[in-house]
Amino acid sequence: MTGAGVVGTSLAELRRLLTRRTWSGTDRVVVITGGAGGIGSALAARLAGRGASVVVVDRDGERAAAVAAGLPGPGVHTALDGDLTDPAQVEAALAEVDRRHGRVDVLVNNTGMTSAERFGDRSLASIEQEITVNTLSPLYVTRLALPLLRRSVDPRVVTTVSLAGIFPQAETPIYCASKFGLRGAMLSIALDLHAEGVRVGSVLPSATDTPMLRREAVEGGNALQFQGGPPQRPGDVVDAVLSLLDRPRLEAYPRPAESRLVRLSMAFPNLLLTLLPFFAGKGEDGRRAYLEELLHRGEVARDGAGWVLADPTG
Repeated sequence: MTGAGVVGTSLAELRRLLTRRTWSGTDRVVVITGGAGGIGSALAARLAGRGASVVVVDRDGERAAAVAAGLPGPGVHTALDGDLTDPAQVEAALAEVDRRHGRVDVLVNNTGMTSAERFGDRSLASIEQEITVNTLSPLYVTRLALPLLRRSVDPRVVTTVSLAGIFPQAETPIYCASKFGLRGAMLSIALDLHAEGVRVGSVLPSATDTPMLRREAVEGGNALQFQGGPPQRPGDVVDAVLSLLDRPRLEAYPRPAESRLVRLSMAFPNLLLTLLPFFAGKGEDGRRAYLEELLHRGEVARDGAGWVLADPTG
């Protein structure tokens, strides 16, 4: 390609990035993994409200069915259960999507887990499990869904990553490793599939008020994520996902100012040991404030000097 051709292509891409249109879900098929969770269920409702047919995929089949049954809009909503860390079960779930719908227009990778157990106490099996859930499973699903995505006139892949995919967290290094890897993989896949029209983007939220965060707060996980004030709500992450559909790009951040601070700090990684202690106390104060909020909401209870979840299965 000539220099003029490169400039023309770049300008066209810039115009596309600056153009925002409301994505219509009418006659679109959306598959959401982790669809029964806090973010997944909120996203399912919003996309169904835009007219999409939503496939809620979750390892908890009962919760997935309940979410699908309560979705609004004219679409045909279904639920599938399965362990998406098992490639055979991924293939089976996608075969069912193929049978029912014949294609996938939007794939949302939204599975994830974390552990408050410190690195020196982790078993090797638990390390492998977290990497598999957070990194390998979205890659399995994306790769195996490609034939169905390629049947769409406007195929999209959106993945929930995390600001932990940019910024290290001492208490949760395996979570960070999994999200650093997932972010890099999705950026690379986006570049690889761009030429064939598959738009791939990621959402990078910070702490979000979900059952996973509530468990982490109770178990004494990473306090740094609470130093930015109250956790964002699942709806904030959903807004970022919808913004990627309305204006496709590589990444979106529910809290842009926070993301800019994180990205700037990573330009000087050798200063982390000096800077982080200044944020640690504020983060612990934020975690305590969040736990007090959860206590007021009836979602945690005091247990001596510690805390427990009011509903351990939630």
